[in-house]
Amino acid sequence: MSSYEAKETPPKGMGISNRPAGEEDMSKRHYLRWDAEGVEKIPPNEAEDIQAVADMINAIQKAQWNNHRHCFSGTHARTQGLVKGKLVVSDDLPRHLKQSLFEKGGEYPIVARYSSEPGDPGLDDRIPQPRGFAMKVFNVQGEMFEAGKDVPTHDIEFNSTPALDLADAKTTKEIIDLRIKYGGNQPELYKRLDARDDTQLQKARDTVRNTHLESTRQYSQTAYRFGDYVAKYCLVPSSETQKKLYDETVKPEEHESDILSKWLANFHSNHDAEYLLQFQLCENLEDQPVEYAGKIWDPEKYPWQTVARLEIPKQDSFNYELKSFWEDHMRVDPWLGLKSMQPLGSPNRLRRVVYPASSALRRKMNGRPEMTVKSIDEVPGPTPQTVAMKA
Repeated sequence: MSSYEAKETPPKGMGISNRPAGEEDMSKRHYLRWDAEGVEKIPPNEAEDIQAVADMINAIQKAQWNNHRHCFSGTHARTQGLVKGKLVVSDDLPRHLKQSLFEKGGEYPIVARYSSEPGDPGLDDRIPQPRGFAMKVFNVQGEMFEAGKDVPTHDIEFNSTPALDLADAKTTKEIIDLRIKYGGNQPELYKRLDARDDTQLQKARDTVRNTHLESTRQYSQTAYRFGDYVAKYCLVPSSETQKKLYDETVKPEEHESDILSKWLANFHSNHDAEYLLQFQLCENLEDQPVEYAGKIWDPEKYPWQTVARLEIPKQDSFNYELKSFWEDHMRVDPWLGLKSMQPLGSPNRLRRVVYPASSALRRKMNGRPEMTVKSIDEVPGPTPQTVAMKA
């Protein structure tokens, strides 16, 4: 199975896993502890590779500043929509899923952003590329990382491809370097990608399905601590309206360059959205590597299990004040939040350095300070009543 194959057919498993309900008692499986020997193995020279990537991402940002006279993030630069909603955790989860944020039932306000993955904010929506979704969860309680120890929030980010082409720090340094040198010349870029062992993984991003974002399943790609265990997570569109949009794909000859934002705006102004937040627990490091994120954890062997529901009521999904606030002042970073959901593996150790460096450059070049938001009430734009009631 290729690293992106899961996106070529309609996603299976809209319920608790990809297996029929009741087929197996998932609580009886042997799940790997997050602190078990071998879960993380830091290779030689990783720190140097990570710093090189941070420098290259800053170089990409400066190049975009030269084009737009405004500095954006090094990746996921194009905003497609922003929404507010709530994460609903059931109180009757099985014991092995009562972990971290999901230990007790409750409702948590969230603000979320849909994006396109590349670092060009002007990228044409008709060009197939991975898409992103990130959310900041409010009213979170627990032991936090030092960087956000006094802030009751937790950040969660997703990508529309289940495997990460920037699979570890070394790979990231090599691939970002190639994209900087040859990104404007695809034949030359592909010539160099063809010489790599991971050719298929690196070229697959250009052939992903270009479909309605409300029908798109989103993945963590990398592994995280999940309380006692190790897991990946995903968001599954679960309303019937969203599922029906799966076959609605972008047609370059018919649609405009901002079609994804327009589709989102039309959907959110007329419909509520609902997603299942599912976790896939780690049982076997050979089958489910943590250090290398370029391999899919087989969902047939290691099924997805639902822990929460994301509800997004009808609203304007492109509030300009909120867009400006998110891009120019907010920071979403998986290292800001609960220690019990610690990012794991090489790509996440890279993010711990690259994200703050990217954010710092944006603040400097735009002359706008980073702002820490502690409540949904501090986020600009209208807050739907069903969300505000729980804030």
